[in-house]
Amino acid sequence: GVGPSDASPDEGVEEDLPLIDEKAVEQLTEGLISHYLPDLQRSKSALQELTQNQVVLLETLEQEISKFKECNSILDINALFSEAKHYHNKLVNIRNEMMMLHEKTSKLKVSGINI
Repeated sequence: GVGPSDASPDEGVEEDLPLIDEKAVEQLTEGLISHYLPDLQRSKSALQELTQNQVVLLETLEQEISKFKECNSILDINALFSEAKHYHNKLVNIRNEMMMLHEKTSKLKVSGINI
């Protein structure tokens, strides 16, 4: 037997459709567009403004990041200078010790004790 599954799903659809009035479709389309278009245009301009603001914000953030990088390099330089000062003080102390030792050995030589 011929069951409902044997019939094509598209069979008879064209005959069931009423005639489409092109002018009505055009008017409905225009009505739909005129209803949603202003909101869409407002959304578009709001999104454009948001995008521009994001670009400005990103540029500002990049500038701030570069400032922080500069600050870090300045801190590194300061640390380097303080370390150099520390080692300079050590060298001065070693030189003073060597001069003192030299004086002591000179005095011992003068006293007649050979080292």
